[in-house]
Amino acid sequence: MTDGRTWTVGVTGATGYAGGEVCRLLAGHPRLQLTGVHANASAGRRLGESQPHLLPYADLEVQPSDAASLAGYDVVVLALPHGQSAAIAAQLPEDTLVIDCGADHRLVDPAAWARWYGGEHAGHWPYGLPELPGLREQLKGARRIAVPGCYPTSVTLAMAPALAAGLVTPDVVVVAASGTSGAGKSAKTHLLGSEVMGAVSAYGVGGVHRHTPEMVQNLSLAAGSPVTVSFTPTLVPMSRGILATCSAPLKPGVDAEAVRSAYVAAYADEPFVHLLPEGQWPTTASVLGANTVALQVAVDPDAGRLVVVAAVDNLTKGTGGAALQCANLALGIPETTGLPLVGVAP
Repeated sequence: MTDGRTWTVGVTGATGYAGGEVCRLLAGHPRLQLTGVHANASAGRRLGESQPHLLPYADLEVQPSDAASLAGYDVVVLALPHGQSAAIAAQLPEDTLVIDCGADHRLVDPAAWARWYGGEHAGHWPYGLPELPGLREQLKGARRIAVPGCYPTSVTLAMAPALAAGLVTPDVVVVAASGTSGAGKSAKTHLLGSEVMGAVSAYGVGGVHRHTPEMVQNLSLAAGSPVTVSFTPTLVPMSRGILATCSAPLKPGVDAEAVRSAYVAAYADEPFVHLLPEGQWPTTASVLGANTVALQVAVDPDAGRLVVVAAVDNLTKGTGGAALQCANLALGIPETTGLPLVGVAP
């Protein structure tokens, strides 16, 4: 690392929720400087028109999202809908650090991409979840990084230690509640205030949510063998946050002490993953705006199952914060630089 060096950053999709979160976090980063914002639909307009909270950048003019416009930065963050990142990334210089917040480069298996997303697989990039064993070293010095999905972040960090330690059978059930920002900023009828307020609804039921293969990929890596995941997402009336309740059958002889010991060992040195004291349960409010994941574990002796609850801000540790955490690692900056550990409450 060169002491005192700064890097220029361009963010495309800056008018959306994920891109806006990257910009918000860049405002507090001492080594990464946001010098350009991009979005095709808003090109030519002030960023402050679509992101009024980003006061330091309000007067930046939004530029187009083509590769030619993005080629001059040290770091490019692609916060685009799935399927739109790969073509742009392929045209950017090899020495540019490109961080994709979409799904285009997350999956290793081309067949899984074809099944869940359709079209040609763009290839797999180093996966931006450094807390998953073995991945941190892959991110150091990388110039292409795939940021995880928000649901897979919470679920992977919740279940990986138990699977890696062989405490549970590889059959995971997840029910996770998400705020509406996870669906993006585009207008959708089911996300209207009158549809969401006072209501909780399930969607993507029956193993059809696109984040499922990413969870399977991550947890199978942790376990060292195939893992099945039954995933049911729900939409709840809040703007941001995920609360994931994950469970799996315990193997014979595994008790609560063994479970807790495994999680303490797994996350003792992880700055952004917090195993809460016994009896304290995660809430989405506690991680609002922070690049942290709050976890708690419990053993249900009657059902013979491990239950793990994880809370994460889907826009911070779930997307934008993860992008900057990965950028820090790739550029040789201390990993925690510019990333908030403290949430906003109440």
